[in-house]
Amino acid sequence: MTETLPKPLFILEMANNHMGDVDHGLRIVREFGEIIVDFPEFRFGFKLQYRNLDTFIHPGYRNRTEFNYVKRFSETRLSRDALRRLKDAIAAAGFISICTPFDEASVDLIEEHDFDICKVASCSFTDWPLWERIAKTSKPLIVSTAGASIEEIDKVVSFLEHRKKNFILMHCVGAYPTPAAGLELNQIDLYRARYPQVPLGYSTHEEPDNCDAVKLAVAKGAVAFERHAGLATDRFTLNAYSSTPAQIRAWVTAAREAYAMCGVSDRRRDISEKERNDLRGLQRGVFVRDAVGPGEKIGRERVFFAIPNFPGQLVANDLSKYVEITAVAPIAPLGPVDSSAVTVVDSREKVLAIIKDIRALVVKSGIKLQNRIDFEISHHFGIDRFYRYGCTIMNIINREYCKKLILILAGQENPTHTHKVKEETFHVLYGDVWIGKNGKIDQYSAGDLVTIERNVPHSFGSKNGAIFEEISTTHIKSDSYYDDPAIATTEDRKTAMTFWIDWLEKPIR
Repeated sequence: MTETLPKPLFILEMANNHMGDVDHGLRIVREFGEIIVDFPEFRFGFKLQYRNLDTFIHPGYRNRTEFNYVKRFSETRLSRDALRRLKDAIAAAGFISICTPFDEASVDLIEEHDFDICKVASCSFTDWPLWERIAKTSKPLIVSTAGASIEEIDKVVSFLEHRKKNFILMHCVGAYPTPAAGLELNQIDLYRARYPQVPLGYSTHEEPDNCDAVKLAVAKGAVAFERHAGLATDRFTLNAYSSTPAQIRAWVTAAREAYAMCGVSDRRRDISEKERNDLRGLQRGVFVRDAVGPGEKIGRERVFFAIPNFPGQLVANDLSKYVEITAVAPIAPLGPVDSSAVTVVDSREKVLAIIKDIRALVVKSGIKLQNRIDFEISHHFGIDRFYRYGCTIMNIINREYCKKLILILAGQENPTHTHKVKEETFHVLYGDVWIGKNGKIDQYSAGDLVTIERNVPHSFGSKNGAIFEEISTTHIKSDSYYDDPAIATTEDRKTAMTFWIDWLEKPIR
């Protein structure tokens, strides 16, 4: 296999369940191998443990039976040749071969036997002499974390990332067996938030009949799952945390069900036609209040929403402040607005593009804004010509006095117009501004003040982009008189919006 860790990966841990009998170990591999063919969507690994007992156990304690682990490891010892037979049988049965070394000499043997993956046990998690040897192998790693503090996990993750190791970090609780209340599956969430680039897994020691934990682990995003496996015979008993073939089958089946329930995770799910039809039946149709003729705009004031809706009819979900509807055929009073009787123009993407450009100008200027600002995108000849003729106006204060921020993008200009009621002063805050009045164009930059008297025709624009304050008496909506009569007849030449300060920090969608 390549050095890429397969996912999802289910690992069966033999540990010492071979009981020191290679034939029993081979039977375990064979019987569990019959299960995995029924789950082609998953990858399966079988894991052994290697210890060089001649050095792993202190020479003065090798024959001491009062120490449980010394006694168990000694009684289940297998020769190097027997271990190799098990490894070869694991590969022949279709498993990925995995092995846990508990000492440096065992890492040597793992490389000699050419295992696919090296596993680091929880008890060795901070065994730095062992880590230094493991780091020299090119094999991908699976790392269990039972008993480790978050600071220790940070250090190991940093150690592996600095060495560009390919590894999975496994949540694990080292109680054998682990009661359901002690599984601490939320640790997977902690790891995902703390180590977002690291694939995560779950090494389980719950009771073998427990199939709920693996479902939760799947839902939390784990991609590797480990469980002890073995066979009970007349000669050998099975410990309380190891699973039989039937229990492993139920465990993997539960994971399959969980994956099916969770569905896709890297994209928006597919929406079935039935779901769309079921939801559409509950949506309100668009109906006109009065008769509408060809060429007439159908604004919100001319429609109402009600059920039932009919095939081809616009529904309330199709409308937004960005949508412009024009009739191309007559629609009777109270009649449905059928898509064949209208043209629909949605300018949302154009508006979002403008907002992104405005944001970029604000960020570049360094000007500080309050959290929520009402603003309008002024597009005098339609939104398609906004980048040539237009500006953006942020309304800061509008009482007896008025303050606005005018944002001009590079190359934009605001056409010649006059105010009869208000007088205004422009204070340039950022960028370059040209102002035309009295037949003359003057250039201004940050800090400059310019007063525009009543009844003085004026225009303004910017070569590179600018922001300036407009300070005046109360804003009067009808107090702008444009020289170009086409502007006055342009419907919907302003788009009202709200500017949120968090737009400066996060994507705008």
